[in-house]
Amino acid sequence: MAGQMTKRTEFSQALKAIATERGLDLDVVMDAIKQAYVAAYKKDAKELGEKVEGLEYDAEIDPVTGEARIMVWSEDKPDEKKDVTPPGFGRIAAQTAKQVIHQKIREAEKSAIMDEFSGKIGSLISGIVLRFDGPNVRVDLGRTEGLMLASDRIPNERLNPGQRLTFLLKDIEDTPRGKQVLLSRADTEFVRKVFMREVPEIATGSVEIKGIAREPGVRTKIAVASSSQTGVDPVGSCVGQKGVRVQAVTNELGGERVDIIAWTEDKKEFIKASLSPVNILSIKINEDAKVAVVSVSEDDLSLAIGREGQNARLASEITGYKIEVEKANKSEESQKED
Repeated sequence: MAGQMTKRTEFSQALKAIATERGLDLDVVMDAIKQAYVAAYKKDAKELGEKVEGLEYDAEIDPVTGEARIMVWSEDKPDEKKDVTPPGFGRIAAQTAKQVIHQKIREAEKSAIMDEFSGKIGSLISGIVLRFDGPNVRVDLGRTEGLMLASDRIPNERLNPGQRLTFLLKDIEDTPRGKQVLLSRADTEFVRKVFMREVPEIATGSVEIKGIAREPGVRTKIAVASSSQTGVDPVGSCVGQKGVRVQAVTNELGGERVDIIAWTEDKKEFIKASLSPVNILSIKINEDAKVAVVSVSEDDLSLAIGREGQNARLASEITGYKIEVEKANKSEESQKED
């Protein structure tokens, strides 16, 4: 009797403890154990050459003692259930139950971890490069692994296993193998979050990011403005004393060049600022076509266009105007705009 009491106490207390400590639904655990018992019985029955097709199975578990019975019936005779529990099934059942409970605990822990990471989507997160899956990168995030796809890597950035880096937690995706944390260093949002971290005025809202145009690994243009608060220099805040803040951003981006532009509602002034430090001689804007034709001196032509058209391309993206750069004529050269 004492032995049965011990068995009873162990089973019921163990299940209650799992439900309480791990936050698992007791009914869900019991249902999973039942399904596992049936699967274990059917597997053994098949190996013994018994017919299992066309039959319905259920496992009945005593919630106090934990003892299990396997019941079977024909699909067309649900009232005629037979107890087919084989001798020694208790030992198999105990082992199966243990495996199911461990699996449910792992699932619950993974679910809790994913819930925690779900709350961090769009935030910066620190991780260590683990290994490479072809061009993709596996990252150790502490409680789970993250994946940075090739499209989310900064081109030409050399990564090494064991290297600690900052990432944007881009998304959590459902895959056939469960939920997957997706990371990025190439996303434009990554630049925004790094600036928020390095520039307190952006984090507090006294400086606002109006737009970002980026070619990862090469160059970023970011337009900033002060909010309703007066006296805050948006560009100066982002540059920092002796350039310390923008340098921290550049270092985080792996040496990517960062141009900080003062945003203004004056379209011509904004376009000029977006091409800085190029000296603009004249600007003609076609508002309907959203095209700006910019004239510069011959000396500034290649600088304004940039390598492979990159400077003009990023300026176009951040201003919303297609910028066409042309060499100024002689009259424009002689009448430089102030």
